[in-house]
Amino acid sequence: MSKKVVVLNTSPRKNFNTAQMLKEAQKGAESVGAEVEYIDLFDVNFKGCRSCYACKTKGHHTKGLCAIKDDLRPILEKILNSNAVIIGTPIYCGDATGAFRNLAERMIFAAIKYMKDEHTGMMQRELSHDIPIGIINTMGATEDQYNRSYLPHMVEMNEFLMKAAFGHCETLNVFDTSHFIDYSKYECDIFDIEHKKQVRETQFPEDLHKAFNFGKRLAERG
Repeated sequence: MSKKVVVLNTSPRKNFNTAQMLKEAQKGAESVGAEVEYIDLFDVNFKGCRSCYACKTKGHHTKGLCAIKDDLRPILEKILNSNAVIIGTPIYCGDATGAFRNLAERMIFAAIKYMKDEHTGMMQRELSHDIPIGIINTMGATEDQYNRSYLPHMVEMNEFLMKAAFGHCETLNVFDTSHFIDYSKYECDIFDIEHKKQVRETQFPEDLHKAFNFGKRLAERG
């Protein structure tokens, strides 16, 4: 039986940096025989955690599935029944998109318990098995700008929480991405347009190759 991988695009743009990286990750997963479903989350009507605490109520065992019955619920069911999940987000205003945050809240909170694991001292997990999670972050910042910011802490926290809930998480960061196809149409003289063009032509193809291997590795791990 082939492995099932869910790929989730939390960018509003369906055919640019994040989507292109995710589609290469999809090809990587498919190259090792995985069955992949690709979903644009901006087509899905949902919100984040509502703090209803249904997943923490005594005697109410959700098995890691958020209790809110909205358009995201079938996708959450697919995630819980998958062998691996790959989520992509651009970095907007120094953070992942709102769609990513809302998804993460719904995924993570229902998959952890407010009960201490007697062996690790950490919170218990709802799931008895691991679901490897891969996160692809695309950003206009250079790697140097990224390292000098607080963004590494954001990435580490997302990894920590996903790992606490699903057992494994790893991240692929993509730096210095283009904001537009044609910079001449926009007021944007803070950017070195020739530099952006060069990065797009030379570095981004290498990033796409990394995404392919990222998807392949996640599928093989699942």
